[in-house]
Amino acid sequence: MFKKILIANRGEIALRVIRACKEMGIESVAVHSTADANAMAVRLADESVCIGPAQSRDSYLNIPAILSAAALTGADAIHPGYGFLSENAQFARMVEEHGFAFIGPTPEHIEQMGDKVTAKQTVKELGLPVVPGSDGGVESAEQGLKIAKDMGLPVIIKAASGGGGKGMQVVESEDQFVELFNRARTEAEANFGDSTVYIEKFLKDPKHIEIQVFGDTHGNAIHLGERDCSVQRRHQKLVEEAPSPVITDDLRHEIGSLAAKTIREMGYRGAGTIEFLYEDGNFYFMEMNTRIQVEHPVTEMITGIDLIAEQIRIAAGEELSIKKDRMRLRGHAIEIRINAEDPDTFIPSPGKITQFHAPGGLGVRFDSAIYAGYSIPPYYDSMIGKLIVHGRNREECIRRLRRAIRETIVEGVKTTLPLHDWILQQDEFISGEYSIKWLENQLKDR
Repeated sequence: MFKKILIANRGEIALRVIRACKEMGIESVAVHSTADANAMAVRLADESVCIGPAQSRDSYLNIPAILSAAALTGADAIHPGYGFLSENAQFARMVEEHGFAFIGPTPEHIEQMGDKVTAKQTVKELGLPVVPGSDGGVESAEQGLKIAKDMGLPVIIKAASGGGGKGMQVVESEDQFVELFNRARTEAEANFGDSTVYIEKFLKDPKHIEIQVFGDTHGNAIHLGERDCSVQRRHQKLVEEAPSPVITDDLRHEIGSLAAKTIREMGYRGAGTIEFLYEDGNFYFMEMNTRIQVEHPVTEMITGIDLIAEQIRIAAGEELSIKKDRMRLRGHAIEIRINAEDPDTFIPSPGKITQFHAPGGLGVRFDSAIYAGYSIPPYYDSMIGKLIVHGRNREECIRRLRRAIRETIVEGVKTTLPLHDWILQQDEFISGEYSIKWLENQLKDR
């Protein structure tokens, strides 16, 4: 087992990894920018190293600085968290070339799944259902328009190296196609340095369902059930729950076993999430995230498994601690992402937190690195915490979450807590019948 792990990240995920390290008897190293000198992760880690100025490109994306910090502190391994360099194959490769263990998949699997076209082709060959679309990248608007006509509109144009809704355009009529195709390519190049795009049939009202998977270096693979991440705004998840209110036990076993089989045959190492669009009883592969997810706590709450600790054990060469392919899920869990944003306009609201009180009680978990007096820097993502609640069933979970939201005090900045309170009161959410378009449609009418 590792003696010391460096966490190449910040905020609540850095703190989450530090907590796992402490419980496993492993020393931790926090890296930080100048803007994060007073961060909670820096305070609680065994060691800390400043790796650069506030801007991400000069600190949390600065590979030489991170590797130097690992060497300086004598770390055995590096945990990338999520975001930043977590799905950067070059970073993973350089970590291993410099003699550190990378707590994540192999660089080859990060590359394979990071290219959406290659990922789709790979999983299709391994038996996962995919959305009908182009066989690979589309070179020109003329070629794309022909594919779209043959497939039937509407279609969606996606960046091959994309994510987070960037480089993505929905085309509903032929006369829009050329303009939106060129716009998608321009966005893809600007955001990912790769203008390659591909085309898929646009599903009209799907849910976003993802399967948590794990594989080890001994040939074992497992799924830990699904998460429903359909409450979204501009392709960004706001609420996640597990299990999904619309997935049956038999369907969960069927798609989960297929996902586990896929990563077993890939020889995949570590945590991963296979994301699907789900409509009319059918699953369609969307992408695979080769890292731990923001929403991993809901899976932890219904399985009792520490996913970060499992990542660390697998990276150290150990076998999966649990190998039973059909998990017994316990109760229901919902997570809300709390952003420092205006709940009506979604404009970021950085600044000093003047008062803070975390909610508590049975089944309530608050993952955050904020505290009273902490100044939220304007340089990074606006998420400042995650409120996760577990209940015996979904009804109890919703009631408990509403109580916990109203118990949470964050003053000095605006947050999205009022929006979440409103979401939980809507009939479509309570029934579980919401889709990925539901929230944006509701917000238009607020």
